[in-house]
Amino acid sequence: MLSAILVIVGLSVVFGVILGYSAIRFHVDSDPVVDQIDALLPQTQCGQCGYAGCRPYAEAIASGEADINQCPPGGDTTIRALADLLGVDPKPLNAEHGTTKDIKTVAWIDETICIGCTLCIQACPVDAILGAAKQMHTVIVDECTGCELCIPPCPVECIFMVPVKETIETWRWPNPDEASLENAS
Repeated sequence: MLSAILVIVGLSVVFGVILGYSAIRFHVDSDPVVDQIDALLPQTQCGQCGYAGCRPYAEAIASGEADINQCPPGGDTTIRALADLLGVDPKPLNAEHGTTKDIKTVAWIDETICIGCTLCIQACPVDAILGAAKQMHTVIVDECTGCELCIPPCPVECIFMVPVKETIETWRWPNPDEASLENAS
């Protein structure tokens, strides 16, 4: 019994030393600028910027491969925040990547039309759609980012974008620039 305990303790020490050495030897430092840029992006993972998600886009901005105006879901607010962070002038959103929406929307599936093809599930970058093959699908509203990537693959056109209902939890003060524009009108 004592020998078994000593063997387990010995193996634990050996594996602990190996893991400790590996953590030091193979440690990868992340770029703090990339982390700051990524924190400013909306994390929709929609790919509208031309990159697979927000982190790759942040890496491309930090390395100078991408411009700060390629994120439609982030819109002008994100562009301004990125410009402030990087010390560059803000630019208008690049129309090649889409347009900014004034109202936040989420996907809604008309379950009476849905044929359960699962193409929308495969297209959703944040797993906000539930369903099974040949069964109706539904959207988890709290998870949906409104990227609209589920709409093109749908063969029966049963997916619609609907405005998010404003509640006390989702209401935000208007952007000062937007408020001054509304007051000027």
